[in-house]
Amino acid sequence: MTGPQSNTVHVIGAGLAGSEAAWQVAKSGVPVVLHEMRPTRMTEAHRTDGLAELVCSNSFRSDDAANNAVGLLHAEMRRLDSLIMRAADANQVPAGGALAVDRDGFSAAVTKALNDHPLIEIARGEVAGLPPAEWSNVIVATGPLTSAPLADAIRELTDENALAFFDAIAPIVHRESIDMSVAWFQSRYDKVGPGGTGADYINCPMTKEQYDGFVAALVAGEKTEFKEWETNTPYFDGCLPIEVMAERGPETLRHGPMKPVGLTNPHDPTTKAYAIVQLRQDNKLGTLYNIVGFQTKLKYGEQQRIFRTIPGLEKAEFARLGGLHRNTFLNSPKLLDGQLRLRAQPRLRFAGQMTGCEGYVESASVGLIAGLYAAAEVRGETLASPPVTTALGSLLGHITGGHIETIEPGTRSFQPMNINFGLFPPLASAPTKKPDGSRLRGNEKTVAKKQAMSALALADLDRWIADHLRIAAAA
Repeated sequence: MTGPQSNTVHVIGAGLAGSEAAWQVAKSGVPVVLHEMRPTRMTEAHRTDGLAELVCSNSFRSDDAANNAVGLLHAEMRRLDSLIMRAADANQVPAGGALAVDRDGFSAAVTKALNDHPLIEIARGEVAGLPPAEWSNVIVATGPLTSAPLADAIRELTDENALAFFDAIAPIVHRESIDMSVAWFQSRYDKVGPGGTGADYINCPMTKEQYDGFVAALVAGEKTEFKEWETNTPYFDGCLPIEVMAERGPETLRHGPMKPVGLTNPHDPTTKAYAIVQLRQDNKLGTLYNIVGFQTKLKYGEQQRIFRTIPGLEKAEFARLGGLHRNTFLNSPKLLDGQLRLRAQPRLRFAGQMTGCEGYVESASVGLIAGLYAAAEVRGETLASPPVTTALGSLLGHITGGHIETIEPGTRSFQPMNINFGLFPPLASAPTKKPDGSRLRGNEKTVAKKQAMSALALADLDRWIADHLRIAAAA
């Protein structure tokens, strides 16, 4: 890479956020050095040297832009030419109403696109500590597995202890080892999603006796021991280990990942299952399925023993067992400005899970806007933030100050958040009538409200793109 450092953006970390940030910077005509420590130094959760490797679920969740906030975020990112969404769409596998991907194909597509871009240089090796002073425009997107030297340097610079929680990985099963004389294919309520048929999940039914025994085994099973410094680290509720959910009450799982609704067992259609375990396709070939919602910190031997008590999985062969890793994020409302720059050292901009968003798509979207901010800064411009009525704008609002402040000294309420309509500003006028003039009733009002918020978001984003990004691109 040639040219002055002031005209080059350095992106540290080539996960989803870093890869998206590098793509957006380069697409804006600005040179990028993308730093990735793997394979020189691996992490507890990664297994390859591929960029944008998915280490937990392969699902990007709902793709319904009209009724679901994460589906809306998908649509907004596609309008902004997101590399992550482009690769996801090209490598999707059936998953009911969700957008799930072949994880190897997805990573390969992102890696190739970044390798092939003439303005992107990929530098393999760890950035140990704060970036060199001559790097004047840096995006730190090292995610939940930030290496200790860099994390310690950031903590020292901000004089702020980073918060942390545990994120757990679900096991993956070989499809051919699942007993389909017991299990069956069906999506809840036969819902058809992107690339799907309405029969995209493998379902394993349980009787009450089987379920009670399973929950008891989860609670009693031997778990991974915490290190001393990890013992008080809280979990993020959106990704609780299955055994932690079980400890919260015997019926918790039946109202969570094992809910039996919207499904009929064709092997015994007149008998209603007490609980159902679902598995979702994990690769394009359909040879691997991950157990939905079964992220775990059980020891490997316990996982095999307990999960093989699930009807249909008695002879399950595991391509990967579940695991646990520590997730670190900043107290972003205090430490970052509205353009995601570190107040203590504005040359450093942060993106992805480190900022306090949660989820693949959310992390990538924050990388996207961080890349646009950084590219505009190189051009001597200030890019206006996306409207707060959009999914991207509302997520940024949460990160930079949308949480509820606590009043007790020494406490902080900021926690990671998935995108949801609760982060959006309320509509000036909520819909009350259907197109035929009749009044909305009950759940119809909620559906109509979400659809109105989604329509407003996309219209406002289109205006923002026309008003700001077109001008920036011309410059």
